[in-house]
Amino acid sequence: MLAEQEQSFEQAMEKLEQIVERLEEGEVPLEKAITMYQEGMTLSNTCHEKLQKVEKQMDEIVDENGEVTPLDSEEPGE
Repeated sequence: MLAEQEQSFEQAMEKLEQIVERLEEGEVPLEKAITMYQEGMTLSNTCHEKLQKVEKQMDEIVDENGEVTPLDSEEPGE
């Protein structure tokens, strides 16, 4: 299996969704549920870190004229 940091965001989310579905079924032995919960938290943290990294990359964009424009700026009248 890939290390958590090597997984794509989509892979980590898919695995996290599978864990949540199994835990919601309620038919997992307690010890296994704890292990799955811990794995889910690790995957959740991985996804959060990946989202934060992308968010930082998207904080600024370069417009057509090559000027750096903050992503959250709004055009007048919007």
